[in-house]
Amino acid sequence: MKFHKQQFEGVWIIEAEPIADSRGAFRRHFCQKEFQEIGLDIKIVQTNISENKKKHTLRGFHYQLPPHEEAKILTCLNGAFYDVIVDLRPDSESYLKWMSFELTAEDNLSLYVPSGCANSYLTLEDSTTILYYMSEFYSPGSYTGFRYNDPLFSVKWPAEPAVISEKDEKFDDFDPQSI
Repeated sequence: MKFHKQQFEGVWIIEAEPIADSRGAFRRHFCQKEFQEIGLDIKIVQTNISENKKKHTLRGFHYQLPPHEEAKILTCLNGAFYDVIVDLRPDSESYLKWMSFELTAEDNLSLYVPSGCANSYLTLEDSTTILYYMSEFYSPGSYTGFRYNDPLFSVKWPAEPAVISEKDEKFDDFDPQSI
């Protein structure tokens, strides 16, 4: 695996190095030892799969409050998605800033989102499937989010969401006092 450090502290693009032959391909998706070698000591406690039927399905912005903050590793298994990370770490140089990434099933990339950041994504194709590893268990009392179009962040989405859950649509704007 190759690890590519991004502009925000703790955000990484992880590039798998597939080995291909006549049968197809094999690639390592997670290796605790390789992650630790670059300073990511993530403990995986939960794995989720998000199956999205329609193009322009939006999920997020989601995150968990202390002491249940969670790091995530996201990978596109089918289709494509546009992912946005918002840094909610008050001591970070990128506090309240956002950055975006596009991941596809063909690119062999994963995105590491550090704890203390909110995450949201918009599918770019029908039948987009996303695998993600979580460093913390889902904690209903700590789980929260904010609107995808919160004016505080002015995220530039590649398209207007066509499918969004009622819960995600009804999130309030982000309140910095909530952290």
